[in-house]
Amino acid sequence: MTSTTTRVKSTSPVTAPPLPDDLTDILKRMRLPYLRAAAPDVLATAKSQRWDPAEVLRVLLTEEVRGRDEATRAMRRKSAGLPTGKTFASWREHDSSIPAPTQSALGTLEWVGRTENLAITGPSGTGKTHFVEALAHQVIDAGMRVSWFTLESLTTAISRASADGSIAKTIAKITRAELIVVDDIGMLPSGQAAAEAFYRLVDAAYERRSLAVTSNIHPAGFDTIMPKTLATAAVDRLLHHAHVIVTEGTSLRLAEATGGRGVVPLT
Repeated sequence: MTSTTTRVKSTSPVTAPPLPDDLTDILKRMRLPYLRAAAPDVLATAKSQRWDPAEVLRVLLTEEVRGRDEATRAMRRKSAGLPTGKTFASWREHDSSIPAPTQSALGTLEWVGRTENLAITGPSGTGKTHFVEALAHQVIDAGMRVSWFTLESLTTAISRASADGSIAKTIAKITRAELIVVDDIGMLPSGQAAAEAFYRLVDAAYERRSLAVTSNIHPAGFDTIMPKTLATAAVDRLLHHAHVIVTEGTSLRLAEATGGRGVVPLT
């Protein structure tokens, strides 16, 4: 579609004639906004280049599909609650302690298709959140959904649902996403409510959805930050089908700051 769209834009008149009002009304009623927007240029180009009618129809419908797919991805990014918008475009593969073959294998997203989990643990600033968020963007680009939480925001959501008796509905909504992320476990103290929320999510997602967690504590040590019974039950399910990655090294953020790359110099 890219090559065809480029051809349309480069060969069409500067100002293509608008569609007739009755045709515009029909396209509005049929809810084809992207086809409607592209139609004047496409039809002008098709006329000048004597396209086959089937080609005109294909180009217009492809443009509608493209527009809808882009809108869906934008909506899913917004609803996912991703923290900063970091993707692999800003990821420095060679600065990460995650082995390059592991990065590539996870980037294929085959593990999401197999409903396997991912646990990344290591010191603060070693790229855990950046890497998982970049994977989350790829999941959305692949036509799937993502739900992103910190343990605190997950606890808040489940506690609110508990107050109005909608826990099952809330968990069902969260687990509609093919990838669910719980970020930065262990950064703040966790009590009974957090442990219950985490267990409910892990149990609901078990062998049905992929769950990715990041933490400065290995999952085997989650019983040091939450009640042991719930932590043990949650970690047992989390790690059963999981890729566990341990990051190492000093903080990349601190290295940037001490190297003068953390901010734009003041002038």
